[in-house]
Amino acid sequence: MEEKLVFMDAGFLSKLSKHFGKGRYLVYDIINFARNLAIKQNLFCKKIFYYTAPPFQSPIPNKIENKRKENYDKFIRAISKERDILIREGRCQRIRGEKDFEFCQKGVDTLLTMDLTSVSINYPQIKEIVLILCDSDFVPIINNLKKRGIKIVLYTYYEKSRNSIFSTSNDLIKSADKYILLSKEDFDNNPLK
Repeated sequence: MEEKLVFMDAGFLSKLSKHFGKGRYLVYDIINFARNLAIKQNLFCKKIFYYTAPPFQSPIPNKIENKRKENYDKFIRAISKERDILIREGRCQRIRGEKDFEFCQKGVDTLLTMDLTSVSINYPQIKEIVLILCDSDFVPIINNLKKRGIKIVLYTYYEKSRNSIFSTSNDLIKSADKYILLSKEDFDNNPLK
């Protein structure tokens, strides 16, 4: 089996998990999830790059914020024990919306782009990578990697409706050498032990 790297956008996976869980997050083993998606493509998972952001914390965190951070830290400690994973953290920004606060990750896409840019330098033996994301902002870096002879396998999810949170640009789909739609079964087949 050929070695490959897996790059995972945790924000995308979180939204998708909640979508497939009909409003409740699915519980699954993130490490096995990545490895099994690679195996489906007859590839050996050399390293998993996991991009996320800790939950927002106010200057004086409330109980809910403290609990979210505690759960996040517990999760990060658990997956950090795996030697084949690299966790890259951005930050969470709170923005006042029309009715309530909205939260968004900052810096995560930049970290992912930086790591993708350095694949051919840091991993010259890698000829194929797996991306798990749905953001068309990555099309330029995908095209750049392909010019360097690296094949791109894209695991994503989209819906045809323009109003969907999962509407995806055709440019993203076309940029990959191969794309596969994620399904609920991909999550269900990797239960957390």
